[in-house]
Order: sequence, then C-alpha cells, then structure tokens
Amino acid sequence: MLVGKRMTRNPLTLQPDVPIHDALAIMRREKVRWVPVVDKKGKLAGVVTHNDLMQASPSPATSLNMWEVSYLLSKVTLQEVMKKDVVTATEDMPLEDAAQLMVDRQISCLPVMRGDALVGLITESDVFKVFLELLSAREKGVRLTVFAPYFKGSLAKIASAITAKGGLILALNEFQGHDSTTWGCHLKVSEISKDDLVSVVKPLVVEIEDVREI
Repeated sequence: MLVGKRMTRNPLTLQPDVPIHDALAIMRREKVRWVPVVDKKGKLAGVVTHNDLMQASPSPATSLNMWEVSYLLSKVTLQEVMKKDVVTATEDMPLEDAAQLMVDRQISCLPVMRGDALVGLITESDVFKVFLELLSAREKGVRLTVFAPYFKGSLAKIASAITAKGGLILALNEFQGHDSTTWGCHLKVSEISKDDLVSVVKPLVVEIEDVREI
C-alpha cells in the first residue's frame, strides 16, 4: 500500500505571513490539525500544527486584556512559529515507511511531494484507518490472538485448519513473538463459533493469549 493511495490530496495550505490568530480560526473552521505552509510561488516552506499555534498564543492566565492579546496575535505570523525543517514523503513511498518516519521522528504528519510540488498530506489518522482495516476491526467475528511455534508454514497450518472447519478468515497479521521460538498472530474469523475456533487452533499453537467475540 502506497502513500499516494491514502493521502489527503490538495490539502489546505497557508502562507507564512498569515497571523496565527487567523490561522487558528481557519484550522478550526476546516477541522484540521496540520497545515503545510507554502510561499507565494507554492513552494513548501514549512508545516504548522494546531499545538504550535496554541503554544504561541498567550496563556489564559495572562494579565493582558483582550484588546492587547488580539493586537499581539495579529503581529505573530506563521513564519515565526512553523516548523521549517520539514520531513516529507512521496506518493510511491510504502505506507509502512511513512509510518516509521513519523514514529522515528516523533511527528504526526508528512507533506507528500511530487518533485518540488506539494500534492498531499499523510497523517497519523490516515495510518490508524489502515490499521483498523488490516485488523478488520469494524467486522463482526471472533478475534483471536495466539503465539505459534516459529517454523516455516506454521501460520499456513492454522489458516488451513480454520478454513477446513468452515471459518472465513477476515484478517491474519503476524507480530513479534515472546522469543525466537514463537511468533504472534492476530486473527479475525467469521462463520465459526468461538468454541470451534479455539478447538481447531489450540493443538497448533503454543499459547492462546486472548479470544473474544466482537
């Protein structure tokens, strides 16, 4: 799955000379938390988040009156608060690479570039939506988490046994096991009862960590 298939295309952008007061109002109206900042030629200049703007605003405990606060906010622009060292992605970047970038760099969004042109924005929320899809979180069925012996074909044996019993596997995702002898497996299965699923899987795994109907 590539970033270009999951990004928000033609995202809202603002220019560096926009006062933070106006930027906050726009972001609240458009219900967005991240905005790329572009110069007059449309070139990416930075990124600003809702938190950046809130931190730049006077504290509620300030002794300034509302007129003084409004005046100060009208003088502070995005140029002064935006992040200028921007980490970006490309449309053909695998989604997991973009997610790893966000985790490693502790950022919550990546502008997506096509050469020098801004073409989209990929956010942590976009990644979360894919995560829900991979786990079939919105589908009804039996959710099972197991630790299987680590050898080639062990997960295939589990899948074959479930299918032979009439179960429909909606999701099957592998994750790190307890140690080098096991690997974890998350399954979401429909068209089979919880008890039947456990009876089929139990002889093939080291541990059933969790099972529940959802």
